[in-house]
Amino acid sequence: MDVAAKEAAIARFLHQYLWVVDAGRGHPALEGCEDVRWSEFPECPAAIPVLLHGLLDQAAASEAKRVLTNSILSVSEMNAAMPAVLPFLFRLAGDPQVPARSGLLDLLVSVAGFSEPIDAEDEVMVRWFGSDSDHPEREQCRAVFVEHASVVAMLAGELSGPDDRTRLRQAAGLL
Repeated sequence: MDVAAKEAAIARFLHQYLWVVDAGRGHPALEGCEDVRWSEFPECPAAIPVLLHGLLDQAAASEAKRVLTNSILSVSEMNAAMPAVLPFLFRLAGDPQVPARSGLLDLLVSVAGFSEPIDAEDEVMVRWFGSDSDHPEREQCRAVFVEHASVVAMLAGELSGPDDRTRLRQAAGLL
């Protein structure tokens, strides 16, 4: 999905949930999200903060999570903005009052999977996912997982699936 399609999806989201622009104002998990220059990341819409705020609204949370996921992940790769998004996702997922919390845990497991290094010798994987040198966001995300290892450990402990727990812990260098 190109940036214009992502922006159109966010516009549709805002049309339906206009009030989320102010949802979560002052929430500590989102401190600094509006200071990030999201549009400077390739294929990243500028309105990522609106979606992050939407995750705090009971009525909009599910759709905000869906639109955010589609804005920062594709079938074969994650957006270069993912390392900048991750700290906000960790803080939101760590807050039991966040309505989209369970969906955020699933998203973090997916990001952990996308962050795994690709074996340069595996031509099929390199062809499908690209080499690590072409996708520095993988290593950058692993660094963010490590930086937030204590939160990742807590979140992993809340997951029911052992594979999901392992994937999160591995991404944070805890295994």
